[in-house]
Amino acid sequence: MIEIDFDKMGGLAPAIVQDNETGEVLMLAFMNKEAWEATLKTGKATYYSRSRNQLWIKGETSGNVQLVKEIRVDCDNDTVLLKVEQIGGAACHKGYKSCFFQKLENNTLTIIGKPIFDPKEVYKK
Repeated sequence: MIEIDFDKMGGLAPAIVQDNETGEVLMLAFMNKEAWEATLKTGKATYYSRSRNQLWIKGETSGNVQLVKEIRVDCDNDTVLLKVEQIGGAACHKGYKSCFFQKLENNTLTIIGKPIFDPKEVYKK
């Protein structure tokens, strides 16, 4: 089995997430070894939350699960590219298809995406 180099970033590796059909970049997250192994085992994208200090399965709360269709690893074995089927249509916790829903235009961020869901409704606390 391939060994991802988690040592370069203190136990983490960046995971770029891309829509398998369109190629659109959906998000960037981080994986530790446990998240990597869970992703390989289940076929569901699993990440390490730096803010919560724990594993999280994408879509566990929102239902917007990422089913992994292909995995690529960069030349240094320290970055992962996941090509996924994005169930529910939204990868972003703010309700957008992609976390990259803002575009810099004339030194101003402009929202270029449309929300798919209302995060206040989905993530009731």
